Amino acid sequence: MGETLTESYCPAFDGPPIRELTVGGLLREAAAEAPDATALVAGMPDPADRRRWTYAELLTESERVARALLARFEPGERVAVWAPNVPEWVMLEFGCGLAGVVLVTVNPAFQSQEVDYVLRQSGASGVITMGEFRGNPMLATVTELQSDLPQLREVISLADWDDFLASGDPARELPEVDPGAPAQIQYTSGTTGFPKGAVLHHRGIVNNARDIMERNDPPSGSAYVNPMPLFHTGGCVIGVLGCAWRRMAHVLVLAFDPGLVLELIETERSSSMAGVPTMLIAMIEHPDFATRDLSSVQVVTSGGSTVPEPLVRRIEESLGANFTIVFGQTECSPVATMTRPADSVEDKGRTLGQALPSMETKIIDPGTGDVVPIGEVGEFCTRGYHVMLGYHENPEATAEAIDADGWLHTGDLCSMDERGYCSIEGRLKDMIIRGGENIYPREIEDLLFAHPAIGEVAVVGIPDDTWGEIVGAFIRFAPGEELTETELRAYCRDHLAPHKTPVQWHVVDEFPLTGSGKIQKFKLAQQAAGGS
Repeated sequence: MGETLTESYCPAFDGPPIRELTVGGLLREAAAEAPDATALVAGMPDPADRRRWTYAELLTESERVARALLARFEPGERVAVWAPNVPEWVMLEFGCGLAGVVLVTVNPAFQSQEVDYVLRQSGASGVITMGEFRGNPMLATVTELQSDLPQLREVISLADWDDFLASGDPARELPEVDPGAPAQIQYTSGTTGFPKGAVLHHRGIVNNARDIMERNDPPSGSAYVNPMPLFHTGGCVIGVLGCAWRRMAHVLVLAFDPGLVLELIETERSSSMAGVPTMLIAMIEHPDFATRDLSSVQVVTSGGSTVPEPLVRRIEESLGANFTIVFGQTECSPVATMTRPADSVEDKGRTLGQALPSMETKIIDPGTGDVVPIGEVGEFCTRGYHVMLGYHENPEATAEAIDADGWLHTGDLCSMDERGYCSIEGRLKDMIIRGGENIYPREIEDLLFAHPAIGEVAVVGIPDDTWGEIVGAFIRFAPGEELTETELRAYCRDHLAPHKTPVQWHVVDEFPLTGSGKIQKFKLAQQAAGGS
């Protein structure tokens, strides 16, 4: 898009045509074009456990999964997967796609009450899980819950995987699946509280994965190390489906460990990877970072939260690779805007890039719904092929999110420049209103993160009887660093107006995170206010 905008509305621009393609159809195309290329590598901590599959082998296994599913479930029924990043998860994603079964993704860290909520709200007819992971007794938990979930007919253990595969009829024809049909139900991360089940369709996630990979442009057939959890769109859309588009080797990391990721990048000669900022910081701070050969990396992609300019510069200089930012949410399959590898460090650190092709973008006044002038802050809205079908069995929440004209209202506060590049200022719910003045946490977070002594930071609003809200900052210092509250306040006062300078300072060793690595600000606000 080359035109200069006069208001904060960016029309859709042309890219590759939207493909009427399903998750299963994408795998079939990849297997037909590159049958012998490596498709999947189990990036287990022990190299002896690293199984590998070609695209032909992955299709064969996924078709067996589809037939085993159809021996138990009808197309359109919902089946949950509660497991970490194991190869069978990927086969279930493709198998559900081939069978027309809707995949429900479940965070492996969830406890009994959370799993009960997802299984109950999604109406899952089956769940596939494992005995335990990291001390979480998953199979026992689901078995106990099943008696109170009448719709849950099947509990399948990954320990019985071979028997599960063998139960399908090899002669059974797989159904034709509509690209507009539901493919997945993904439960929103919960950075601001209660999760809702976003229903994503095949067309949306398949084309979104392609457009992301097109913009990053990694070499076809190269390796992609994926530490992002598969229950999250960063793992199962960008990772799984993106690799299939490029016929890449998808190196699946069991669970994020910075040393393991660095080793896999070196041994698999990975050209690209994705990770939220907390992951990238942990990798850079790991003692192996300086000794591993990471020269194969060409592009690193991040998202999930803002990535300050100093971190962008640090990653690009440390790796000698390009860095890109993706921005969106589960409800938009998941990416709405993205920077380009060739963009300046300033654009990567200060903006979210431009919309992907075939999408419209606008920034509106949340009160009036009017498009705001260039540079003004408002709510980010997006429209196009990528918007979810809605929230599962929650028409009220769906109507709040998607208006009558098909615009998804994200709840994100952004501004847009004359090029269509967007910048985030925070969430509508995160915006701090102090004495009637709007304060955007992003500005304060960027300033604090630029200080070399600070490793991570989150700024939240804290209820106050006098001002309504005051500014609170949570700080994790970089290794070996420390500042006093007086020094922190003086640093902010040199750069910020008095009302933006944090009043409360909290030093933490770690942040409460969602399963996909986003900081849960509502928990910090509760902590600062004396809540639980």
